[in-house]
Amino acid sequence: MNRLVFSGKKVSVISLMILTVILIAVESCKKDDATVDKELIGKAEDLLNLLPEYQPGTYRNIDKLFSTRTIKRGGTVYELPKASDGLASVKYSPDGVNEYDIDEFISRNLVAGLLIIKNGEIALERYAQGNSETSRWTSFSVAKSVTSTLIGLAVKDGYITDVNNQVTQYLPQMAGTAYDGVSIRNLLQMSSGVYWNEDYSATGSDIGALLQSMIEERPGGILELLSGLPRIAEPGTIFLYSTGETCLEGEVLHAALGGESLCSYLERKIWSKMGMESDAYWVLESPGGQEFAGGNISMTLRDYGRFGLFILNNGVVNGEALLPEGWVDQASHPSPDSPQCGYGMLYSEYNNYPYPMYHPAGYGYNWWLMPDTEWGAWDYLDNTDWWGEYAIAASEEKFSYLKESFNANGVFGQLIHINPQENIVAVVWSTWPEALIDPKEYEMYCFLNAAARNLRK
Repeated sequence: MNRLVFSGKKVSVISLMILTVILIAVESCKKDDATVDKELIGKAEDLLNLLPEYQPGTYRNIDKLFSTRTIKRGGTVYELPKASDGLASVKYSPDGVNEYDIDEFISRNLVAGLLIIKNGEIALERYAQGNSETSRWTSFSVAKSVTSTLIGLAVKDGYITDVNNQVTQYLPQMAGTAYDGVSIRNLLQMSSGVYWNEDYSATGSDIGALLQSMIEERPGGILELLSGLPRIAEPGTIFLYSTGETCLEGEVLHAALGGESLCSYLERKIWSKMGMESDAYWVLESPGGQEFAGGNISMTLRDYGRFGLFILNNGVVNGEALLPEGWVDQASHPSPDSPQCGYGMLYSEYNNYPYPMYHPAGYGYNWWLMPDTEWGAWDYLDNTDWWGEYAIAASEEKFSYLKESFNANGVFGQLIHINPQENIVAVVWSTWPEALIDPKEYEMYCFLNAAARNLRK
């Protein structure tokens, strides 16, 4: 064995060289780790058209793109125990031929979070795409159902005496606009008769102009946009989905509350009382300004579930009824005097829809409603011109376990599902590559129907 003998000086030099190499290697590893851990967060202007790799990081960090306001949790957490006999397996088939399980549903539908609560216990909880129990994920239009619930709270508290009150009673500056003569109820039902273009990919759409106003952080910019819209029908005669409509609900509510913020009201009426486990936050129109009532609250998966339980329990917390009697029933059923919101009518010729189609949903107060009978054929799911690679030959699923369920829906596959018949609340986070993909929505209901069937005792 050869031995190398160095003088003390030479050992110091060699040691220094070795140490330098080690430090470089360690620093290289640190950089590699930072690259792996770094969130890919998109730009605010790309929010509705993000590349897939940017969706998870952006949806977890929406507060890095827009101003927000915090909704603080209370001192006590509403416990959600794990069910002793949870949902171990699910088999479902969206096309009547191929059968898929839970893992395949998550991968096929690009699910980032999945929670099913049965009888107040967690039957299934899964996270994907970098999420965990502490991740706060943006809601998109799921927030509309939160806004309508705040309207219900304000009715119970006497801030709003009747949902048939006119918008101008609270916002006199809207007199002379297309919203003159429109009621709060019209807004809740998306039936103001005011024109709105909700095309998420179209240049020059109204939803695009709304997003641009928020990017520019212009105080009052959304209300200014709404004030310039034209009327195309009498209030209460047609359904036309409009994020602007719910933003106006928020403005009405803010005025009715005497200037209290929506976050503050939500915090003291639901967040603290319902025992949410984490702070949430809501995107603002501008720094310190009005909440974007049409979308983008961020909360944890379980807190979405707790909000769903609040609705499932008709707004009763520890024996206290926070919502008016019958409010959830009104919000979750099309009214007989509102045929434009009836089951299967939303995208029909009745509503002057340019491409009439059958979609089973009805519309209540910012909630999407499912019928208590067979859903019927969901049109165009197999149309490759519409849905491309996502098109499916849908099965003859009757959705027997989802009758009279209702949903808070957000683009790119966000959902709070309320199923009173089965005493179930489900939450789904997703990163669909396009804002609306009906075949994926259909598959989501196929999965939830099968899950409800498996959980029936």
